[in-house]
Amino acid sequence: MNQTIFGCYLQTLVLFLVAITHAVRISYDGYKVYQVTPRTRVEADLLREFEEDIHFDFWSEIRAVDFPVDIMVAPGAQEEFEDFLDNQNLEYTTIIENVEEKIQEEDSRQRRQVRVDRGNVTFTEYMRHDEILAYIEQLTVDYPSIATTEVIGKSFEGRDLTVIRISSGASNKSIIFIEAAIHAREWIAPPVALYIINQLVENSNYTNMYEDIEWVIFPVVNPDGYEYTHTDARLWRKTRSTATICNGVDGNRNFDFQWMVTGASSWQCSETYAGRSAFSEVETQAVKNFFDSHRGRIKLFIDLHSYGRLLMFPWGYTSDPPSDFEELQSLGERVNDAITSVRGTNYTVGTAISILYPTSGGSRDYAKAVGGIDLSYTIELPAGGNAGFNPDASEIIPVVTEIWEGIKVFYDYVVEKYVNGTKTV
Repeated sequence: MNQTIFGCYLQTLVLFLVAITHAVRISYDGYKVYQVTPRTRVEADLLREFEEDIHFDFWSEIRAVDFPVDIMVAPGAQEEFEDFLDNQNLEYTTIIENVEEKIQEEDSRQRRQVRVDRGNVTFTEYMRHDEILAYIEQLTVDYPSIATTEVIGKSFEGRDLTVIRISSGASNKSIIFIEAAIHAREWIAPPVALYIINQLVENSNYTNMYEDIEWVIFPVVNPDGYEYTHTDARLWRKTRSTATICNGVDGNRNFDFQWMVTGASSWQCSETYAGRSAFSEVETQAVKNFFDSHRGRIKLFIDLHSYGRLLMFPWGYTSDPPSDFEELQSLGERVNDAITSVRGTNYTVGTAISILYPTSGGSRDYAKAVGGIDLSYTIELPAGGNAGFNPDASEIIPVVTEIWEGIKVFYDYVVEKYVNGTKTV
């Protein structure tokens, strides 16, 4: 490490430690986002050398040749990074000149003079965690024969980890389990979960969808991190558990299946830090415990993320396909067709490792391999333009409405396979 980079490292680390100690809102002033397109595997490998550098935050992952990668770079590392890109003849462009200005622009458009009325829901603004919980709790009051909530644990900072159950009649139905916001900064994910809840409970056109199936929806898996993105650091990704150097763990690397095998880090300051051990985080323990207590009933698992327009299924840790690859691929393509029919948004469908990058310790693979949930998917939702994790709130309704069409396809298939005992794909 040369002296310039080392000096930048110390400066960034000191600022980071001060911020987490004194609860100072982290500024991204001067941070740029570069979009780099590796044309060969060699070029892709060159980019991977920066993944563990604290000055670099990979907003989108290095997938394959000719797929653009969005990378946020701290001011002190930009000149040398640009020199590196030029010297290696790597194709790149700057898509955000100043991240803080972009965040402030979005904040000024989205800032509310008053909070959402307690118990209401909105799809024109991003809701806070307490507002989300208030809405789903109100549904249990307004629709007590359909909706119930359950606290399945407490977050590191003591927030309720609350799921909503949507069902009528018998209590032993097959379950569709949907979770969102295990990565804190992915703000578009909770509105999708909320829209699914809203349509199931409050739209009388869909009463049939909870007669044969129980829905369990976990709108914010990582509430501590999610709130931290609203108050202190908009681009925070991990949980908020404390550590010796840098706080937080990547919850989607913390599950006990192929933990720390690939695509995860043992370094505390890494965005993909897998934790000191599998299930070190109380948030991932809560998901595990729910899986354990409902073993055999959960038939479909969906993990909502952003961003990328990807519809992925296991595996993330190996290129060997699952034994039911054809079924998972065909169902994913049917879901994509339904999404695309709304406004033309097209998702890439395939195994996680084939269309994204190697990962291990994630909830999707754990759900299938250990949780016994054959149908297990990750949906990487789209970003708004070049906004990355900070899409304008005007993007919420277009995204949630098109995903709902895909969710209906998932539901139909679960009924066909597990309730009626037939398969159509």
